[in-house]
Amino acid sequence: MAYTTETKTMPATSSSKATKINEHIVEIVSDSGEGAQKCGQSFAAISAKMGNGVWTVEIIPAEIQPPARSREGASGIRIRLGSEKVTNMGNEADLVIALNEQVPYGRIHQNAYREGTTMLLENKWATDASEAVQEKYHAAVADFKAKGYKVIEIPMEQECLKIVKNARKGKNMWVLGMLSYIYNRSIDKGETQIKTIFRKKAEAVISANLELFHSGYTWAEANLDFQYEIAPMDTREELVVMSGNEAIALGILASGMEVCSMYPITPATSVSHLLAEVIKNSGGLIHQAEDEIAAVGFAIGASYAGKTAVTITSGPGMALKTEFLGLASMAEIPLVVVDVQRGGPSTGLPTKVEQGDLLSTLYGQPGDVPKIVMAAATIEECFHFVILARKLAESFRTPVYILTDANLATGQQPFPRPQIKKDWFAPPIDQSPWKADVKPYDWDNQTGLSKRPIPGQPGGQHTITGLAHTSKAHVSYNPNENQEAANLRSRKFAAFQKTLNPPHINGDNKGDLLIVGWGSTLGAIEEAVEMARSQGLNVSSLHLRFVSPLEPGLKGIFSNFNEIMTVEINYSDRPDSPQFTKENRRYAQLATVLRAHTLVDVDCYSNVEGQPLTPNRVLGVIKNKLGIE
Repeated sequence: MAYTTETKTMPATSSSKATKINEHIVEIVSDSGEGAQKCGQSFAAISAKMGNGVWTVEIIPAEIQPPARSREGASGIRIRLGSEKVTNMGNEADLVIALNEQVPYGRIHQNAYREGTTMLLENKWATDASEAVQEKYHAAVADFKAKGYKVIEIPMEQECLKIVKNARKGKNMWVLGMLSYIYNRSIDKGETQIKTIFRKKAEAVISANLELFHSGYTWAEANLDFQYEIAPMDTREELVVMSGNEAIALGILASGMEVCSMYPITPATSVSHLLAEVIKNSGGLIHQAEDEIAAVGFAIGASYAGKTAVTITSGPGMALKTEFLGLASMAEIPLVVVDVQRGGPSTGLPTKVEQGDLLSTLYGQPGDVPKIVMAAATIEECFHFVILARKLAESFRTPVYILTDANLATGQQPFPRPQIKKDWFAPPIDQSPWKADVKPYDWDNQTGLSKRPIPGQPGGQHTITGLAHTSKAHVSYNPNENQEAANLRSRKFAAFQKTLNPPHINGDNKGDLLIVGWGSTLGAIEEAVEMARSQGLNVSSLHLRFVSPLEPGLKGIFSNFNEIMTVEINYSDRPDSPQFTKENRRYAQLATVLRAHTLVDVDCYSNVEGQPLTPNRVLGVIKNKLGIE
């Protein structure tokens, strides 16, 4: 759900005992199905409405329903909130709420907590009917304290059972109330949020959840000896807060596209959920196809008919769509393709983040298929890139690809409310008579561009084929004609590249090290670079939004730095591991592309741990590269 934020809004009452802080990182971890994500999303939305910077990361197990109380099956969410703009998930959490004592271990193994982290722990397991469960609980509490966590045992179950018969179904709203007290959130906004998320439920359900919320708030007020206050951001802009998938959905509406055809796949599916609710209001439709191949075929058919369509998927779906995507390129049919990347290969890590689809997107079709590939770096860009993608697809008669990932898809962030512009929308379908002397693929010799005939235009009839063809749409196996067609299809991408600006450099234009990134790593990289520069290190960064064609001027920019290094979330060989040399080492995906295009010795750091990068991790990479302990 997309929300409007009201900046400069403080709580109804400001507690005198609240400690003023600039930011905090909160995690809620539980068994799958206990509503931790809904609680965290609601807390983030309330905080954003009060003017705080917010970034969320969902903690989702790979299994749909892992065993209860399992360390590997931890489900939950991380919320980072601050008095300034927040661009990434941050480092170790300041406060964690755990609904049993086993699920925190999954996060501890990922170094999510630090000495001093406050842990609010459900205490029902201390008196469980099973002695084995009791023993595990007490052993875990002792272990948490030994690790330096501040453990506070909370009777969540006991308090919830005073209101509902099944505490498992209501504990998340009780926790939301407790968090609202801890961070001095507006009670009114909490109530409004609950009414919004349960708006389709019966009045009795809404009332029970409101009562749980108030119970958690009241309990915390009476029993906790700490409270925090985080001032709102210093902005007077009207903001909206949403996830990357919601931004994609709203971008589709704002672009004027009226057809979305997709097959459900994690982590892209929620785009269709919002579209299914609202696209009909603008005269559009969402088509859930029987499989990924049918989904892209339907979208290409709609685009051929005159209305550019969008298809949305993830890595495995991209693989299945490959042949049809090649057809769209050869026939020069506009299409927007959104790939919400996840861990791979095969089923891989379906609920975890990875930037593993860059090379397959660039080179996945047989033969020569030049293409426009964009990589959104923020949730705001998820919205605006869809609008731009439709325009580019129609202008250059080609599929345009947008790469996002699981980090952007499920994360939430506020950004300035977009002001709708008339030129966002697709123009009316051209049904004026086609000029007899214009060929169906009348490629301009300088730009490779050609006018697009729309079915129904008098005199515009022509053959659509995936076979090699001439400018007159005649199938041809003539070697010179096929070479010329390939030349001109490629030329239009060179023409497009000349319209791009060189990338912005974050930091100085020259120095010891330049970090290059793409996609959702933007916030972590730039925060790490700021930390490094504050420590006197001569490091800068740049972030690419266009990865095909590449933004201009890269080789000149690289020449001003002693070292160039990409930081990515995909696989690369560690140079110090057995068997690898500089000659046989596999580089991260953007590094591979940059090395080929610039002939510069671009190094890389990457991993496939399935986790978003933290600023501290990137700072460590920077120091290691510069030989600093």
